[in-house]
Amino acid sequence: MLDAAEQVRTVGSAAGPKQQTLAGPVRIAGKGLLLGEEATATILPAPVNHGIVFERVDISPPVQIPALVRHLARRARRTTLRMGETSIETIEHCMSALAGLRVDNVLVQLDGPELPCGDGSAAPFVEPMLEVGMVTQDAPRRIHRITEPILVQEGDAMLAVFPGQTDEFRVVFDLDYGENSHRIKRQIQSYASSNGDFEHELARARTYSLKEEAQALWDRGMCRHLTPNDVLVIGDDGPIDNSYRFDNEPVRHKILDLLGDLYLVGCDVHGAFVAYKSGHELNRRMCLKIVQQMEATHRQDALLLGRKLDIRDIQRLLPHRYPMLLVDRVVSIEGDHKAIGVKNVTINEPFFAGHYPGTPIMPGVLIVEAMAQLGGLLMSQKLEHAGKIAVLLSLDKVKLRRPVTPGDQLVIEAEAIRAKPRTGTVKCRAYVGSELAAEAQIRFMMVDAERE
Repeated sequence: MLDAAEQVRTVGSAAGPKQQTLAGPVRIAGKGLLLGEEATATILPAPVNHGIVFERVDISPPVQIPALVRHLARRARRTTLRMGETSIETIEHCMSALAGLRVDNVLVQLDGPELPCGDGSAAPFVEPMLEVGMVTQDAPRRIHRITEPILVQEGDAMLAVFPGQTDEFRVVFDLDYGENSHRIKRQIQSYASSNGDFEHELARARTYSLKEEAQALWDRGMCRHLTPNDVLVIGDDGPIDNSYRFDNEPVRHKILDLLGDLYLVGCDVHGAFVAYKSGHELNRRMCLKIVQQMEATHRQDALLLGRKLDIRDIQRLLPHRYPMLLVDRVVSIEGDHKAIGVKNVTINEPFFAGHYPGTPIMPGVLIVEAMAQLGGLLMSQKLEHAGKIAVLLSLDKVKLRRPVTPGDQLVIEAEAIRAKPRTGTVKCRAYVGSELAAEAQIRFMMVDAERE
């Protein structure tokens, strides 16, 4: 089961909507959209805070991949999860069904490399899930409410989100094929989660391609099991050997895909989205930006909540003193596995007098030192480390991402990776606002503190 904090940093209130899972298992069988291999997806109920997890059961041992954006592989025209050498192709229609029906916790077991495609819509997943029904669980839904606007662009394609005036997911999608508009006319569609009917407005909208796009896939050996009668292939005179379910079915399917891709942040996202010509790649980049915002919100919340250490507590635990004591406060300690600390960077720091004095920049080695000091504080919380101090043993994967200058507040996270009686390893990150300033993996030797 996944740690809820690993999936989402902002949660709904206890009085808000509750998490849901399925009342029983659901099975969907058929060939995959692109690869054409037979597969069965079995969607099983899962406990609170489990999230959406996919599992390849045709591999020994089975491989589980949480449906989170950090596990996405970049693929053309589809959404694919990947962990090591194992991948799960074309998950977006299943994810959209789960998002549209507000299903929070399931295990999706798959005995092939790609989910069944059915008719290329979300309906093959929605209909059996509605038939089996949902179960309300005793925990609030995980919801992130957009706090600041986000924009991602590629060429003339754009996807943006703004804080919403109402607490819901809203989108306006503008689909414009430009020179191909004689085949797919410009279409604009809106959808809101609070009053939208996912089952009837979006779920039946099928994936589609222009005739030349379908031919290119065929030439690459993909989709060879499909004919235009099975999925929407659009020629000069409209669908070939097929007909639209909606006058604007293509733009409705774009919203369906967006809804499924956004669920990869690990929770519902409430905000006002505007999309123009966007697709899976911009959806992926938007998810990454939203996760960054969620993590920044979590760090800000930690400044107000949780167990804290002031400078006197820190001095009792660390042997460092001014000017080498580089952690001003510990604003949150979660047991002995995670800590968040703060270093307020001012122009009065002694190193600014000699380190690029014309353009003051905090030395990178001191940023790493600040992370190491917080990591040492975290290691001191382990019971087996009582009466010991952490001495730096090695650094790995050190990266300096942005300069730190006077007036910045450095918010540092330290997360324990492993702890033994004589050694410990932590993963540290330092942020300025929502921007990652530095990161490192730090190993310590635990030595007996000197007695006064």
